[in-house]
Amino acid sequence: MKTASSISIKTPQEIAILHEGGQILAAITEELARSLKEGMTTREIDRQAEKLIRDQAVLPAFQGYRGFPGCVCTSVNEEVVHGIPGDRRLKDGDIVSLDVGIIYKNYYVDTAVTVGIGKIGSLLKKLLEVTERSLYLGIAQARPGNHLSDISHAVQVFVEANGFSVVRDFVGHGIGRNLHEDPEIPNFGPAHEGPILKEGMVLAIEPMVNMGGWQTKVLADGWTVVTQDGKASAHFEHTIALTAEGTKIFTQTHG
Repeated sequence: MKTASSISIKTPQEIAILHEGGQILAAITEELARSLKEGMTTREIDRQAEKLIRDQAVLPAFQGYRGFPGCVCTSVNEEVVHGIPGDRRLKDGDIVSLDVGIIYKNYYVDTAVTVGIGKIGSLLKKLLEVTERSLYLGIAQARPGNHLSDISHAVQVFVEANGFSVVRDFVGHGIGRNLHEDPEIPNFGPAHEGPILKEGMVLAIEPMVNMGGWQTKVLADGWTVVTQDGKASAHFEHTIALTAEGTKIFTQTHG
């Protein structure tokens, strides 16, 4: 377990830059989500994402990261995270998770949202609502004096109370000068454990929630993570900071 001393504390100037970047990313992601429609391929989503990112004079954080070929991770239905944009075509009733990151003034911000295409079923709608709500419940625990695992516990309790499961193999993370920094932030576990949260910490909290079991596997492309049972998965993420004025959600419009 990482100690609090290993977690980067951002200065007010760094937090201001990250906030500006987060607001740019929020606008990009909202516009990208609105553009999704039946018949689009995930490669077309990626092209649209790159255009929106470049139009804002910022850089795509994921393109080329550890060899990832796209600007955005596009994960459809049973795909959990890290879906590579390609020829998969969106159909009515699908859900698609968009994981988007940018580099702004040499700082990283990261967000994710899951969107329904056309008319989605009631259980899928519940999956999206529960996953997004669990994100905000986790964020509510991200305040100075709490333990890191208070975030994790809040997510897990709510998700499981609603009959879904939390992915165990992939977690949230610190963020700032690098895309992935300490600490890792699981979406499961007991409360009141791990590092004490402090003002100046910047975190990317990201519940990944499965309709069936929590188990996942990575496909032969080395990136795309899918549920082992083939059931749907949803993903929501915000970059946040613990500040003197309270917890700030950078990647939410007007956050």
